[in-house]
Amino acid sequence: MRNVAFLRSSEMTLVVICVAGVIGLAVASDGNSLSSNSIRVFLQFLAVPVLIGLAQMVVLAVGELNLAVGAMGGVAAVSSGILMADHGAPAPVAMFAGFGVAILAGLANGLLVVLTRISGFVVTLATFTILTGAQYRLVGTQTVSDYSDAVTSFGRATLLDRIPWIFVVACVVAILVSVFLRRARMGREMLATGGNASAAQLSGVSNDRSLVVAHTLSGAIIGVAAMLTVASSPGVNKSIGADWLLPSFAAPIIGGALLTGGSVVVLGTVLAAFVVRLVDAFRAEFQLEPTWVQFLIGAVVLGTVLLGQARKRRRRRALEPHPEQPTSRKVAAP
Repeated sequence: MRNVAFLRSSEMTLVVICVAGVIGLAVASDGNSLSSNSIRVFLQFLAVPVLIGLAQMVVLAVGELNLAVGAMGGVAAVSSGILMADHGAPAPVAMFAGFGVAILAGLANGLLVVLTRISGFVVTLATFTILTGAQYRLVGTQTVSDYSDAVTSFGRATLLDRIPWIFVVACVVAILVSVFLRRARMGREMLATGGNASAAQLSGVSNDRSLVVAHTLSGAIIGVAAMLTVASSPGVNKSIGADWLLPSFAAPIIGGALLTGGSVVVLGTVLAAFVVRLVDAFRAEFQLEPTWVQFLIGAVVLGTVLLGQARKRRRRRALEPHPEQPTSRKVAAP
């Protein structure tokens, strides 16, 4: 039964799309997309979209939104780069500091949501503005690139001459997130809060704690994405993270996450990020305008949400009891 359910799931649909997309791209590029260098570049640019999709997914799991994904990553990245380039901090110290900045930003989001009782949409919109200003204040208009060779070497390192290590890190994070949400008690409590906050509270679950943990975990994942960006980019500046918001929503929503919370779609998020990356690869192959990619992704996200709402209404109607039909009685003739 479990195998049958998977074959009918959105993940299986995404698997088929991914396979078809890879084959189509190989045909369109005369096989060049399957070369070692092409695979390495493809996976290198896939690592960060996977991570920011997961960062959004864990917040969606509790019924929240995080609009500050890009600003959190940008501040973390430039903080790490400046510590190495301008202050001579050792690479491990600078990378850990940048990672910590993202965690603290996520923790602040969670605490603000709990203490103010304002929705995560409004809170993270405010912190997005604050962090964007902080990022510009830190780096200005310059690009910071004079940091440790060890960091940039890791960003270029590959496994088996095809798979970038930064993509391996992203996969490891995805596995850890999946195990945490499905196996750890705190992860299950987060899903309970997202599914039905009132029922979760009656069961002894602290909804406030779930919200704080979700936002903090989101910050931690964004911190990893920021550090991988520092390692794989030629430099960091005020534009780092500026284009993260749409992909962060696209991956989990296309992967099957519910905006109302209570769902985990780690595999679906990874596969959806792969599909979005395929779209961008097709765009580059046919030399189309980048705006077409944004238009297509936005349209797919909107269509996915509308389709999910239609399915939800259909299920609700199916579960509603049907009124009994009045039975006609024959009256015997006198």
